[in-house]
Amino acid sequence: MARFDGKVALVTGAAGGIGRAIAHALARDGAAIGIVDLPGADPGRAAGELRTHGLRAEGVAGDVADPGSIGAAAARVAERLGPVDILINNAGVARIGTILDIAPKDWRDSFAVNVDGTFNACRAVMPAMVERRAGCVVNLASWLGKRGQAHYGAYAASKFAVVGLTQSLAYEMAPLGIRVNAVAPGLIVDTRMRSDIDELSGRMGLPQVKDRAPLLPMKRVGYPDEVARVVAFLCSDEASYVTGATWDITGGSWMS
Repeated sequence: MARFDGKVALVTGAAGGIGRAIAHALARDGAAIGIVDLPGADPGRAAGELRTHGLRAEGVAGDVADPGSIGAAAARVAERLGPVDILINNAGVARIGTILDIAPKDWRDSFAVNVDGTFNACRAVMPAMVERRAGCVVNLASWLGKRGQAHYGAYAASKFAVVGLTQSLAYEMAPLGIRVNAVAPGLIVDTRMRSDIDELSGRMGLPQVKDRAPLLPMKRVGYPDEVARVVAFLCSDEASYVTGATWDITGGSWMS
């Protein structure tokens, strides 16, 4: 029997990158998958990839930054697949710029998606978990949610907030049988976000992936599947005594 047989997982920002890898990992282990992403990301296509392998999946357009949009998307997933047992808050954006130079819109967007988006998705999905007194949530933070860095102040501040939200939710939900954890990826490639950051870093004269990877203790980058496997573990009964944790997936660049 697969670990997630009979379970329904909702994964935000799952049309590509880390979210897609998480959706595939959970689906391979038996979960039905609700993929929620912006219309332009084509969540229907991403869900179709899973269905071609005989897996249950639905793609729903939704914007985590808009409470009404993510609320409607979550309701549609539950209607089509059943009550959501696992929520993965993966949707995120990264904006680069010094604190004094970053555009106010880039600052606001960082919090609207990374923090408000996590908050909105939790508020849309978790009340039904509370009613059933069961469920699991994993939030995507970052190693920059544990240590700030020049030119990444908006991103770091938003991811620090995700870690704080994760810990607070874990305290509130533990008596109700719901576990809430986070993961903190480091230098993960093969994602749209990483490609965009690398391109912008090059234009700004900042270190790129090729410069940073040799400096890591493991001397290499990470890949979406490596994040997905940790997320799947945290969603499983193997992690039944784990809540409020933020797991580093950084190749040793951050150890806590």
